[in-house]
Amino acid sequence: MLLRSLLAVGLCLVLAACGQPSQRTALAANGKPCPLPPSDQVQLKGGTFLMGGAPVRSEEGPPRPVTVGAFEIDRTEVTNAQFAEFVKATGYITLAERKPDPALYPGVDPKLLKPSSLVFVGAKADPSFNNPGLWWKIVDGAQWQKPTGPGSTNRDRLREPVVQVAWEDALAYARWKGRDLPTEAEWEFAARGGLDGKRYEWGDAPSTQTKPRANHWQGVFPSVDTSADGFKTTTAPVGCFAPNGYGLYDMAGNVWEWTRDWYKPGLETEGTDPLGPDRAEARDPLDPAAAAMPKHVIKGGSFLCSDDFCFRYRPAARQPGPPDTGSSHLGFRTVKRLGPVKTADRGLAKSG
Repeated sequence: MLLRSLLAVGLCLVLAACGQPSQRTALAANGKPCPLPPSDQVQLKGGTFLMGGAPVRSEEGPPRPVTVGAFEIDRTEVTNAQFAEFVKATGYITLAERKPDPALYPGVDPKLLKPSSLVFVGAKADPSFNNPGLWWKIVDGAQWQKPTGPGSTNRDRLREPVVQVAWEDALAYARWKGRDLPTEAEWEFAARGGLDGKRYEWGDAPSTQTKPRANHWQGVFPSVDTSADGFKTTTAPVGCFAPNGYGLYDMAGNVWEWTRDWYKPGLETEGTDPLGPDRAEARDPLDPAAAAMPKHVIKGGSFLCSDDFCFRYRPAARQPGPPDTGSSHLGFRTVKRLGPVKTADRGLAKSG
């Protein structure tokens, strides 16, 4: 996945008060309608687990024993409907809807700093499949209500995870709920569902064309998504796939999810309730701009993760999220810590 520093928007959001539109038909891979999961939280007692794994990608290891305290976590990713409630109640304007600050983009003509966000366009602009930079496009007007830009809408996707939310947008929602974003350790503990050391959230057996276990890319990326999972290059309503051992849905695939931790390659997290590196230590060697705009860890993979390219719909997988925007395949869920936790100087705070 290629993540690039972006900008954002400037129109004030107005929520329509008219009747709810019909939702697009969503069928699971078995041809049956996706079940409606509870929109509640799952309480986890915490414990010690092996975080990370023998690296499939260099940034994922080495594995380390980590202990997390008790916390509760959203059963599903935050949906468009839930995020709309937040915006309606608070008047919140996402980063993608605000006028970009030219001071953050030295050397860029302010006239070029238009409302925009990152959208996957696939192989349309790159028939040779040789330039991943062309698989993504900065689309003027793309934001959470118009996830792929003008002409698109999420009003028929209220059960699907909200996307085009930046890290600060996700944190604002969490704080409105009296909650927080999970640390990377909390997120991975929850994703594993009690299956310590396994490759996937469901065990070691891979997801296949005949038995897809999550909403991820089937086929050759980025040219052919066979949609064996029932969803062709798009998000699925939350809860279309079986939950993990803790009753959590879509901890693999569908959309990437924000965490609180700053990103740097390799896994150095260890101990009890680890908070990850300090902001000053955050770095992304693949993005020279990251020094000015440090990035946060995202987890879980998305509907774009294929086995032949991304292959990051695994609990151990981790990536740096875009520092100044969201994207069309990135969402979040929230947590609330249930006992004393370290708060430290990394910007983390106990929820509630």
